[in-house]
Amino acid sequence: MGTVTKALQLLTFFSRAQPLIGLSDMARLSGMNKATVHRMLGELQAAGFVEQVGAGRHYRLGPVYMRLAALREHAVPLRDVVGAVLQKLCDETQETAHFSLLQGTQLVATTHAYSPHHGTRVTMEDAQILTLHGTSSGLAVLAYASPDFARAVLEAPLPARTKHTITDPDELRAKLAQVQKNGIAESISGFEEDVHSHAAPIFDAQGQPLGAIAVAAPVARMDDTLRQTVRRATQQAGLHLTRLLGGFPPDTYPTP
Repeated sequence: MGTVTKALQLLTFFSRAQPLIGLSDMARLSGMNKATVHRMLGELQAAGFVEQVGAGRHYRLGPVYMRLAALREHAVPLRDVVGAVLQKLCDETQETAHFSLLQGTQLVATTHAYSPHHGTRVTMEDAQILTLHGTSSGLAVLAYASPDFARAVLEAPLPARTKHTITDPDELRAKLAQVQKNGIAESISGFEEDVHSHAAPIFDAQGQPLGAIAVAAPVARMDDTLRQTVRRATQQAGLHLTRLLGGFPPDTYPTP
């Protein structure tokens, strides 16, 4: 992993639940020594990617993101296109729907829609990073990614988010084969306890997965009727969003 990649990886530890991170905590989270982390954060700060605040001189995300986000949204109004599809999927299933985008080797949840029909629902963090092996969205992407990409992911360390996270590469390959057969991925408590999710891949113009669309519900509510509704609606939404974004599913992708 190059120096630039390591520095940018530090940014992934910020979240809505953890907007401020001190130097010692950042070193612990990244697994790098404090001197290296301090140097990288200094370079990120000089470029506006992070800034220091408070008496403790904690780090938080810097102002550069507002400019970059505005430029990105002006060039590619992805959120508007995705938002309409997500809302329809949310209304149809009456559960949380979300879209994730593959950025390099990370899968980032960028947009979500909540249903008002239930007091208990799955909630998402803004820009939440999803594991490729422990979520239905990640499995949907891996199943149709290039063999080299999938191999690299499965050969890397596969951390367990919960006691139900599948970390055995052979077992994951068997699940990916099922996704290729059915066109939809499924995960039960693999990323978060008591969450049952389904996802379908979104393809680009070359037929490669650029992300996934998913529906997540509490495990207790996912009976057979809801499961069939979610699977059908999610796969149809995935194909519809693929077309809206100018993509094409590969010839091997099963028709619902």
